[in-house]
Amino acid sequence: MSSILLVEDEDRIASFVAKGLRADGFTVTCVADGQTGLDYALTGDFDLVVLDIGLPVLDGFTVLERLAAERPTLPVIVLTARDSVTDTVAALEGGAADYMSKPFRFDELLARVRLRLRTVVARTASDDVLERDGVRLDLRRRVASVGETEVELSSREFRLAEVFVRNAGQALSREQLLSQVWGYDFDPGSNVVDVYVGYLRKKLGASRITTVRGVGYRFGS
Repeated sequence: MSSILLVEDEDRIASFVAKGLRADGFTVTCVADGQTGLDYALTGDFDLVVLDIGLPVLDGFTVLERLAAERPTLPVIVLTARDSVTDTVAALEGGAADYMSKPFRFDELLARVRLRLRTVVARTASDDVLERDGVRLDLRRRVASVGETEVELSSREFRLAEVFVRNAGQALSREQLLSQVWGYDFDPGSNVVDVYVGYLRKKLGASRITTVRGVGYRFGS
């Protein structure tokens, strides 16, 4: 049974979400401010965090920053009334595994919770280190290296690199990459995958990621 920490200061929403998650078999702990949420999350007792941004005492972005530094493998789903592109990007780049805007449908939140928890199980069952074509990813420390040189990657860049290395030699479509890395639907016209592939090419080496015409991208040979 997975344990979920819900950090939400609106009682009505907290009660609604907690009730639904418990009905689906999860153990849920609710706290109403960012500092308490951070303290609880750092205990290691939780498998996933659902986090509001506009919190008292300590705001959600600060909580995300601390968790990314101290518990980088703990998945965080941001659930907030802030729906601007700037806030979405800031949350995802800050380490959030997913982002949902209020108002929301509980069924969708539940699906995303299940998805993130499956990803955690898959990572736990896998090796801590992935290596292919001169690129080394330390999944526990969240450190990437090219040869003997460490390369600084954002949370989203690291996740994209992980998907590429795990599927080295395979052509992956943009839709597959969106699903595995971002976990939710973008505007079909979005070029977010192409932008992040560009970032990785600069950091890992342009020759390591090739464009497969009509399909998407492939890492390695």
